[in-house]
Amino acid sequence: MQTVTEEARVFCSKCGTAVAANSSFCQTCGTPVSQSVAVAAPGGGMVSPHAGVGAIVYASNVAYAGFWLRFVAHLIDSVIIGFGALLLIVPLFFLMGGVAIISSMPRHGEEPNPAVVGGFLMLVFTLAALGVLAQWLYFAYLESGEKQATWGKQAMNIYVTDLAGNRVSFGRASGRFFGKLVSGLVPLLLGYIMAGFTERKQALHDMIASTLVLRK
Repeated sequence: MQTVTEEARVFCSKCGTAVAANSSFCQTCGTPVSQSVAVAAPGGGMVSPHAGVGAIVYASNVAYAGFWLRFVAHLIDSVIIGFGALLLIVPLFFLMGGVAIISSMPRHGEEPNPAVVGGFLMLVFTLAALGVLAQWLYFAYLESGEKQATWGKQAMNIYVTDLAGNRVSFGRASGRFFGKLVSGLVPLLLGYIMAGFTERKQALHDMIASTLVLRK
């Protein structure tokens, strides 16, 4: 029987609840303590692999990345993505006949040509879709990679983990990226600002994807 301490706790293997010292069973669901397990978390603490959103990373030296660190990392990533978008989209704009389409657009008082308008809308939709695809791959690939962080996050010494402090999969990183669409729909960008006042500094998309952003 392991003792629950500040840097190591034992959790129920069924429900993830912290088990009190000297207990022979989980007080929440009744599962025998002998089935409870704990795994290492960053910094030497112990976290249950079954722990839910409310039972993660009890190690005393785990440092969550606050709003401003994440905001600066976002600005750096935005500059990188913006520069990359120019390198990708500008050549495609010319290759797809963007100049010709725009020059053929109706002037003031002219009847619009449906073919020209359709071509313009298709051009805009294609370039926008490519932009989203590039951003998705940038965030999901880097945050699920060895560094667990985009280049902006690496510059700020922060990284993304799951709720047990482990490296996230590409699928979870993808869910986190598309969860940002939900965060952006919340009025006043509160979905993002939540990272400044929630207990584990989670934005709404972190909660959706069950992820954390930690400081090194």
